[in-house]
Amino acid sequence: MAKRSIVLLLVLAMLVVVVTGCGQATSGKGKLVGVTMPTKSLQRWNEDGANVKKALEAKGYRVDLQYADNKQETQNSQIENQITMGCDVLVIASIDGGALGGVLEQAKKKNIPVIAYDRLITNTENVDYYATFDNYGVGKMQGEFIVQALGLDKGEKGPFTMECFGGDPGDNNAYLFNKGAMDVLQPYIDDGILVVKSGQTKFPDQIAITNWESKGAQDRMDNLLTAYYADENIDVVLSPNDSLAQGIVASLKSAGYGTASKPFPILTGQDCDKINVGQIIRGEQSMSIFKDTRILADQVIAMTEAILEGREVPTNATYDNGVKQVPSFNCEIKFANKDNWKELLVDSGYYQLSDIPDAQ
Repeated sequence: MAKRSIVLLLVLAMLVVVVTGCGQATSGKGKLVGVTMPTKSLQRWNEDGANVKKALEAKGYRVDLQYADNKQETQNSQIENQITMGCDVLVIASIDGGALGGVLEQAKKKNIPVIAYDRLITNTENVDYYATFDNYGVGKMQGEFIVQALGLDKGEKGPFTMECFGGDPGDNNAYLFNKGAMDVLQPYIDDGILVVKSGQTKFPDQIAITNWESKGAQDRMDNLLTAYYADENIDVVLSPNDSLAQGIVASLKSAGYGTASKPFPILTGQDCDKINVGQIIRGEQSMSIFKDTRILADQVIAMTEAILEGREVPTNATYDNGVKQVPSFNCEIKFANKDNWKELLVDSGYYQLSDIPDAQ
């Protein structure tokens, strides 16, 4: 009898372990989340998609992950398919934040909540939440880096030559990046301390690069160097992200930069792409804003779970999308440079040292 009791207790204990384990692994209860990302052509969005999918599936959610090849029509079609599939939540990193109104009307009719992922969805009331980083703060941090690197905050008067680049006009973040940086830099331009020889500072009219394409940035930099810097070095290039910085570096190298008489200018970036970390190590790029996509993925999970469980959704900010104030969460940003890249990116487990060119 004692043996039977012991066996019974062991069986019950094993069942408890199994049931508990299953409960932890399947808190999503099989709910389906549709995730749409803009493109696979940039490292950043590949990592974002992978991180969100992995984190959701670890919580027991089913995930339909789509990439739209930077084609808005494709993204709209993908979202329509996810609505038809019966997704319980949509997570959307938009290509053009103002071009989703029609398809999100369909989501609203099906009572499907929508989370905008890092790029604000604009001009529609049918977006429920926004998970992002402080994108105005990104530009501000880039501008402050330039000020400190040149010693402008300590009274250095220059003058220093500078050119400005902006991102894709369809991405609301591009406006925020530009505003954050120019709010810091414009007073120095007005005082003649920073000299934009081309005179091109207006976003999007003069400095925008469609689809954040490296080739577009390279072509524009080529034109600027030929037209305005044939007999003078450029000291600073404001680049809002790493894909543009890659094109800018390619152009600078072609023009002979990287020597004692023609040193690379101060060059900003964002996303800490592996190629760009290599550029930082080699002294071709000065810094890149680190937006830890693991943190952003975790925030999307927290929002998704709260929505589906009927709990209060965690937010710490709001953004005006032209129609409504969208409840939002701003994740922390930092910047990597030649002094801290290893601690920030490798020691934290975000990258392996072997992932980064010239890091050995």
